[in-house]
Amino acid sequence: MAQPGRASLKEQRYDRQLRLWGDHGQEALESAHVCVINATATGTEILKNLVLPGIGAFTIVDGNQVSGEDVGNNFFLQKSHIDQNRAQSATELLQELNNDVSGNFVEESAEKLLDNDPSFFSRFNLVVATQLPESTLMRLAELLWNSNIPLLVCRTYGLVGYMRVIIKEHTVVESHPDNTLEDLRLDKPFPELKEHIQSYDLDHMDKKDHSHTPWIVIVAKYLTKWFSEKSEQLPKSYKEKEAFRQLIRQGILKNENGTPEDEENFEEAIKNVNTALNTTEIPRCIEEIFNDDCCINLTEQSPSFWILVRALKEFVANEGQGSLPVRGTIPDMIADSSKFIKLQNVYREKAKKDIAAVGNHAAKLLQSLGKAPESISERELKLLCSNSAFLRVVRCRSLSEEYGLNTFNKDEIISHMDNPDSEVVLYLMLRAVDRFYKQHGRYPGVYNYQVEDDIGKLKSCLTGFLQEHGLSVVVKDDYVHEFCRYGAAEPHAIAAFMGGAAAQEVIKVITGQFVIFNNTYIYSGMSQTSATFQL
Repeated sequence: MAQPGRASLKEQRYDRQLRLWGDHGQEALESAHVCVINATATGTEILKNLVLPGIGAFTIVDGNQVSGEDVGNNFFLQKSHIDQNRAQSATELLQELNNDVSGNFVEESAEKLLDNDPSFFSRFNLVVATQLPESTLMRLAELLWNSNIPLLVCRTYGLVGYMRVIIKEHTVVESHPDNTLEDLRLDKPFPELKEHIQSYDLDHMDKKDHSHTPWIVIVAKYLTKWFSEKSEQLPKSYKEKEAFRQLIRQGILKNENGTPEDEENFEEAIKNVNTALNTTEIPRCIEEIFNDDCCINLTEQSPSFWILVRALKEFVANEGQGSLPVRGTIPDMIADSSKFIKLQNVYREKAKKDIAAVGNHAAKLLQSLGKAPESISERELKLLCSNSAFLRVVRCRSLSEEYGLNTFNKDEIISHMDNPDSEVVLYLMLRAVDRFYKQHGRYPGVYNYQVEDDIGKLKSCLTGFLQEHGLSVVVKDDYVHEFCRYGAAEPHAIAAFMGGAAAQEVIKVITGQFVIFNNTYIYSGMSQTSATFQL
């Protein structure tokens, strides 16, 4: 009997996030093992935001000793930790946040591990690299890219935050889009829905039934009338929709004085005209997924996502008659329980039928690929069908493509340089700072006496970088001065903000829910603005 109690404790603890990503999202999170390189302020803030929601396990890789500077900007290091290993010290305090999380540490630098044991990184679901020099980052990114392990680069530099997602292909079934329209199919009613709507006779109903008829039925009834009397097309323009609303208004019962009765269900129908009359069509992004090579050319190695997408495509071409599976949900509305439940069941049963049809296509595909029928679970099938209009595929460029002179995305940078204060300027400055580090073995302006001298050196690094990449853009001197004044500091306020943002992206990758950015995110603490770029 201990288990149910434990489950309810977990539900109480994680209640708010379970509403966001559900039990299956939480399961994915709890079975994940994430590696964070460097227990800097940024690194520990990311971990804090992963430990609290219950990540399965984390491992910190850091060969550095705790310094006074670390204690000054990191809540997970204390004075007593000075001169001790930073990974161990941070792990101890982070673990106190959540007993269910397993914390591990490795007292070695990422460079050493890449030299002596590169396979070490292949045990993780995802790697987060914070505050790494460019040369180490390039080696790590190459290794993880070839091993198909997602990498999130996160950096705090003065008042600037930087994130880069590096993932070959990330498929999302539950993208949770905002403001989605209900899938009612009133423009293309399926036979069972047609039959159900025809069972209502609004002209010969008593007052109680008339005022408790679901608004979906009302709109569908008057749509049939519209098609026969007014037009063969759905009401589209404002004028047409107003005329259609007027048509519904005429159906409201009147009392003996000729005054319209107070029928809330009809008011609800009028209010929902805009959203109920949307055209049933396949979104363009779903068409693109259907035409993707991975969907067309399935192999034994194809992940279940692509097999299901292909099954979905075959359903659309056959049983679906050009439409995606019915989602099977309807909104709450004014109606009596029996009418509402009957209508709800019409949609539910149709959704079940569509899921079964997609399942049959998937079974045939699995058989042709020599894969076991149980390699795709019922839950995966249902989830994909009910989210079939919201599937997303994100493919990021590799870091070597971004950094290569011939593959550098020059157009993306130039297109944003119309604004001299665009966040892309901060990206150029970070690249110049890394060039400075490569040449001088340190970051500019770390000590006050270096700031003045380093301004000229950093400016020449920036000019060199821009010339090398054929960028004829102008970066204001103010930015060069600002970056020298930063002295590679990692202020906690910026680190905390980046920690929250980065942990959010990690959770998106692990749960396969919500959509990650592609591929670079820059935050400016000076202007409190941020932007994403595809670099």
